Amino acid sequence: MKATDIVDKMMDKDYFSQWLGIQLIDVKEGYCKLKATVRKEMLNGFGIAHGGITYSVADSALAFSSNSKGRKSVSIETSISHIVSLTENDVITAEAICETETEKLGHYKISVYVNNDPQKIVALFKGIVYKTSKNWD
Repeated sequence: MKATDIVDKMMDKDYFSQWLGIQLIDVKEGYCKLKATVRKEMLNGFGIAHGGITYSVADSALAFSSNSKGRKSVSIETSISHIVSLTENDVITAEAICETETEKLGHYKISVYVNNDPQKIVALFKGIVYKTSKNWD
């Protein structure tokens, strides 16, 4: 099964990513680039994007990139550093790259940037996934 087919299958039932308004930009084995727009209902009491929004967009990029290799994979450890706050209508892009992997684990780096400018990093996310023995078919 091709990477794009796997991610399309995942997105079909990923209602949270759909609610986030995630749009896939590019998917290939071990890689995913997607974007979402910060909406009013995503803001916290300070009028900035809730940290969970950036985290969730990055987490979706992790899920899609790690599963795109053909084995069903689930996160076992994640962390994020929030660098710059976001406001309504900001468009955030999350780009996930597999840095290293073993037979059972994959280590991913996800950069989150704003307004289609990779130089404007707003968050850095890292994730470790467990690669199950089940394949996507």
